[in-house]
Amino acid sequence: ISHGVRVSDFAAVRRSNILGVIHKATEGGDWVDPSYANRRQQAEAVGLLWGAYHFGTRQYSGADQANMFLSVVRPGPSTVIALDLEPNDRNPRNTMTLAHAEAFVAAVQQATGRLPLLYTHPQWANGQKYGRRGLSLGQPITPGSLLARCELWLADYRENPEIPWAWQGRGWKLWQYAADHTDADVAHGSPVRAVAGVTHCDRNLFAGDVAGLYRFWNVRPARA
Repeated sequence: ISHGVRVSDFAAVRRSNILGVIHKATEGGDWVDPSYANRRQQAEAVGLLWGAYHFGTRQYSGADQANMFLSVVRPGPSTVIALDLEPNDRNPRNTMTLAHAEAFVAAVQQATGRLPLLYTHPQWANGQKYGRRGLSLGQPITPGSLLARCELWLADYRENPEIPWAWQGRGWKLWQYAADHTDADVAHGSPVRAVAGVTHCDRNLFAGDVAGLYRFWNVRPARA
């Protein structure tokens, strides 16, 4: 989610069987989500796992963007961090390039000792045209590259998501299967209630069980 989503009650979100939140923290090299800091406190106070993502652009170097992101997020070992790599339909010329994305990931790894999640769509990752303006990365993310070493946060709202070339054989770690205004879990073929406590939100699945999710988040679940 981001500042564009109105949140009335994170406890209600948690009661909707949501286990974690990944919130937008920064964009480019000079914009900070004004809701990030307060919502982190509110979400963690009710037991939600917390993560932060950066929306990548081209205007600033990848390293500069990473430095700003980390200065805002100040991630601890149990803060999931992610790079949002997708077309910038509002400002196509400011779409993050592969080189910028690689520099961002390299800077994050150097500063934290770990790789961020990479959020992307299969067509975008494969260098194909994607988005409302039909933009393209120009070339695919390749197997064995630095970006391909990141765990994949896949955005694909089809019932059977496509695994990008660079992640063939590994698959996704998180799958964003439902867009923000979708009130049915199409992937599971059964309708569900919208998540309570928020106006709308994208929904994601983890590739594993609950215990595996907590291990991935580096959090020990609270005892009942």
